[in-house]
Parts: sequence; C-alpha cells; structure tokens
Amino acid sequence: MTSAAGPPPPLPFFVYGTLRPGERYHRRFLRGRTLRERPALLHGALLYEGPGYPYAIAGNGTITGTLIEVHPADHAELLAALDGLEEYRGPGHPRNLYDRLVREAVVDGRCTRAWVYLAAPRLARELLAHGVAIPGGDWLSRPARPAPPGPRTP
Repeated sequence: MTSAAGPPPPLPFFVYGTLRPGERYHRRFLRGRTLRERPALLHGALLYEGPGYPYAIAGNGTITGTLIEVHPADHAELLAALDGLEEYRGPGHPRNLYDRLVREAVVDGRCTRAWVYLAAPRLARELLAHGVAIPGGDWLSRPARPAPPGPRTP
C-alpha cells in the first residue's frame, strides 16, 4: 500500500508469533526470503493469547521475538503479503485486525527501526479488559495449553 508520502520504507520486521523461525507462517511466508534473522526484543508492549496466534499491544512490558531482514527487491511483495495475513488494510482503517507500525526493536543491545504488527485499537481494548496475557512476553515459551478431552476408551 502506498500513500501520498510514497511507498513504505523497506524496514526489517519484528515478528513475535507464528512468523518466527520454525513456526507455521515463517515457513509459508519467509523461508528462503530472509537475509538475516536475529533474536530481538520489543519494549513497551504486551503479548496476549489469540486463536492459535498471539496479539501484541502497547503496554508496560517486553516481547521476545525475531528481527527479520529481507532482500530489498522482495520487500514490497512481502510487505503486501504480510499485510494480508495480518488483516491490515491501511493506517487507521476500521476493519484492521492489526496495525502495521514502526517501532524500535532491540537487537544485540542496539535499537533498530522495524515494522511490527500490533492489535488494532478496538481489539487492544478487548484484550486489556478480557484477554489472557502471555507471561514473560514470549510466544514460544508460553505455558502449554491442556489438550481438549478426547473420547474415552474402555
């Protein structure tokens, strides 16, 4: 998506859930398209459980994730694909599930500007009121959910 100011800058992505290395959407969207993948932190954010994926919102916490750098020639196409995955329609759109924002991620002790998808305001309010926070802010280290009960065997 472009704006009057031109196309979005080709920043790296801070990912914290199913786009992290080894997770299902990393394989689908990012495998083979990255230049570098480094552990990173996002300060000023909280992580919440979602329906099979997490939501990040602004808050007084830290999220563990990965900084993903992609080849500049692939950036625009990948950005559009991730916008679709994250149901981002544009700045302030009322039907956004996530908003794509520029935030400072910390990599190797240094701040790096990166794209990050945070829950849109309406969803963020619902999560604050009724959501289940992920302790420690790390999707990969969250407590295992018990499996639903299966059929009984004699």
